[in-house]
This record gives sequence, structure tokens and C-alpha cells, in this order.
Amino acid sequence: MILINLLPHREASRKRRREAFQMTMVGSLVVGLLIAGAIYWWYQMMIADQQQQNALLTREIKALEEQIKEIASIEQEIAALQARQKAVENLQADRNLPVHLLTQLVKQMPDGSYAISLKQSGQSVSMAGMAQSNERVAEVLRNLTDNTPWFSKPQLVEITSKNVPLTPRDQRKVSAFNLNFQLVRVSDVKKTADSGAAPKARN
Repeated sequence: MILINLLPHREASRKRRREAFQMTMVGSLVVGLLIAGAIYWWYQMMIADQQQQNALLTREIKALEEQIKEIASIEQEIAALQARQKAVENLQADRNLPVHLLTQLVKQMPDGSYAISLKQSGQSVSMAGMAQSNERVAEVLRNLTDNTPWFSKPQLVEITSKNVPLTPRDQRKVSAFNLNFQLVRVSDVKKTADSGAAPKARN
């Protein structure tokens, strides 16, 4: 009977398998490191690209903000110019307001009433007058309210009874009144006329 010692052969086989396993593990580790490195590099490239885009967007935003500031400044200048132009136009148009004031008062004062004094401050007018009766004063207010587009917001301040001497022996009882109203600008009267609306006072 022949006896063969297989221990060295088995040991060598195990050693080869162990070495092969180690080589496989080392290879897998290297491949894994390469893949991880590639992924890391790709992410770094993406981050760098995104940072460049963010920097570009930041520059564009700053440029737009500067343009917005310039536009806002230009709009303010335009608004200021328009306000000055409007003020000049109002001054030119308002030069004729005293003429309209006197003309309209002559038309709107009913018989039996007359103005004693007028005081204008800007668009506001204060008037003192006399009337034969309280009904005449009420008619003055109605006329200023409904019959002319040049006056608005008439308000009766005071009405009192007063004796006026016609002759040394004849005295007549009259109603003395004070009222305020607003003059309407020429531009507003034109707007009312252009719109075709019936002129009504704003109370």
C-alpha cells in the first residue's frame, strides 16, 4: 500500500486561494477608491460650475440693482418735473379765477341780495352780504351749489337780523350773512365739461 502525503498540497492550495482572495479584495478596494474618487471629482466639478453660475448671477443682480436705482432716480426726477409743470399750469390757469369769481357772483346773486365784502385766500373765498330775507340767503346757497361749476362746498357761517336805515325815518329789517365757498380750478371745470356730467357742488 502506497501512502501519499497531501498536506503540503492542501496547504499550498489554501495559500493560493487566500492570496487570490486578498488580490480580489485589494482590487475591489482600488476599484472602489477609483469610483469614489471619480464621484468626488464629478461633484467638485459640479460645485465649481454652480459657484461660477452663482457668481455670475450675483454680478448680474448687482448690475440690475444699479439699473433699478437709476430708474427710480429718473422716475423721481420725472415726478418732480411733472409736479412743477402742473404747478406752473395751475398758476397760469388760476390767473383768471378772480374774473370767474366776480362774473359768477353777479350771475348767482338773486334779486334782493348783494355782497358787501369778498376775501380770497388761495381757493377759499369768504363773502359777507345782505339779503332781504332768510329765503334769499337760502337761494344764494342753492345757486352757488347747483347753478355754477366754478364754486363748490358753500357753507353758511352766520346769519343775523339787522336794521338798515333807508331814510332818517324809514328802517328796513334785512338778513346779514357770512358764508365760505371754494373756487374750482379751470382744469377741473374743463374735466367736468368734457365728461358731460352735470356740474354739481361737492358738499
